[in-house]
Amino acid sequence: MNKSKFQIIYDELAQQIQDGILQASELLPSENELAVTYEASRETIRKALKLLSEHGYIQKMQGKGSVVLDVKKINFPISGLVSFHELANKMGKRARTDVIQLTEQQMSSHLLDHFQLKEQELIWEVKRVREIDHEKIILDKDYLLSSVIPGLTREICEHSIYEYIEQELGLTISFAKKEITVEPPTNEDRDLLDLKGYDTIVVVKSHVYLEDTTLFQYTESRHRPDKFRFVDFARRMK
Repeated sequence: MNKSKFQIIYDELAQQIQDGILQASELLPSENELAVTYEASRETIRKALKLLSEHGYIQKMQGKGSVVLDVKKINFPISGLVSFHELANKMGKRARTDVIQLTEQQMSSHLLDHFQLKEQELIWEVKRVREIDHEKIILDKDYLLSSVIPGLTREICEHSIYEYIEQELGLTISFAKKEITVEPPTNEDRDLLDLKGYDTIVVVKSHVYLEDTTLFQYTESRHRPDKFRFVDFARRMK
């Protein structure tokens, strides 16, 4: 099927942003200039710009025009509890999730320590590869207590586990303890991710708690190092 004119313009501008020809914080040419360049109507240009905005490539600023966003790195808050689904919503179709594994099984002794339990319990093991701009750059390995989070399905894992927990199960996710390390990639990392020769992986290990302080999830989020910027707000205390 032939692409419409605005989709062709969108593809060309998105590619220029990805390639760095149009750089972060740079203003796009005006609608009039783009209309002349692409021999298109202003309405067609507006449709292309709307799609760029929806997919996280630009930010429209009143009175200034369209500013190119930094798509090379994705901001992950260190202190916040933000799901990939919530971040992906800002990127539109640039992001997708592939569920590699969803199994319910007895937890290992290794996980017994993480969950601070004396006896083994059933646990969900979920592995998901996160793809952004057609590159597989995150491997999320989640372990959730079955007794607390029942009824997980592949569809839920593809969409948002946190949304299921909060909206369907009616539970409140409260806080997490996080540890960030830089490690050599495992064979699994190399098999599932597009590492492009990088010999390190940024690993964010999180223990996540409900409002009643129940530790219900342990997760390892394994990131290709060039794509992510971990951010936080810090205040000096005296």
